[in-house]
Amino acid sequence: PYADSEAAAVLRAGVEEFLRLNQQQVRHPTALLEGAERAMQVALQKVHQRLGQMLPTLATVGSSAPYIGLFGTVWGVMNAFAGLAQVKQATLAAVAPGIAEALIATAMGLFAAIPAVIAYNRLTARTNNQNEALEALAEAVLVRLHRQALRLQQQVEQG
Repeated sequence: PYADSEAAAVLRAGVEEFLRLNQQQVRHPTALLEGAERAMQVALQKVHQRLGQMLPTLATVGSSAPYIGLFGTVWGVMNAFAGLAQVKQATLAAVAPGIAEALIATAMGLFAAIPAVIAYNRLTARTNNQNEALEALAEAVLVRLHRQALRLQQQVEQG
């Protein structure tokens, strides 16, 4: 299960590129590291995109649902007053059902928006934490690869 994880993908991309360049007799440490770093950056970008792909949907629902509910409320209140205009005597009993119906639209908008905003905030925080951890992993891998590149260069110089 870990073979397909985000961390494994980033690690694999950097190490495989390092080994590929090494097999091609690239011995300059900077070239080896730059290749590995570029490969890990591409892998990181893919992970960032995958982790954040639902964020725009949650943001849209969280920000637009209250307005949709408000629109329904305004529409319902207008209908309630239009119905009130048709009766001869304006009483609370005549207008209350329309107002109650209008407020249902507000409640439905909030019912959709509140969980979406909570989910958006939690997912954003989790995504940011994972992205930071993956970037730290990539840096740690580069440190190790740098040491290996220096060893390879020393072997060539001594060899």
